[in-house]
Amino acid sequence: MLLSILNAIFCIAFILFAYVNLNDSDSWLWVPIYMVASICCGFAIFNYFYPTVYLIAISFYLIYAIFLFFAKDGVRDWIMKYRTPSLVESMQATKPYIEKTREFFGLLIISAALAINYFAAVN
Repeated sequence: MLLSILNAIFCIAFILFAYVNLNDSDSWLWVPIYMVASICCGFAIFNYFYPTVYLIAISFYLIYAIFLFFAKDGVRDWIMKYRTPSLVESMQATKPYIEKTREFFGLLIISAALAINYFAAVN
């Protein structure tokens, strides 16, 4: 029951995240990223689990997160160079590190949601 509620929350949130990304220049990448996670969570609500799909998606998301971590003006620069200023002062990405750092944490959230489903499926 708790897993179904959690997956419903994730499913709705990921659909909303995909919607918000529709007007971005990189929507071709982020809308599918969020929609794959949303669909996986949506299936999990009804006890349809796909561990292989979760592992493939998590692998892709974590590899991309590592890329964003080390990219120029990425998470590493946000920590080391810019000294971790707030990422949520404004919804506009006015500084060069904001978008990559937000994307990095989004990928971690998606990966965590899918990892929860993976471990629920293999138990």
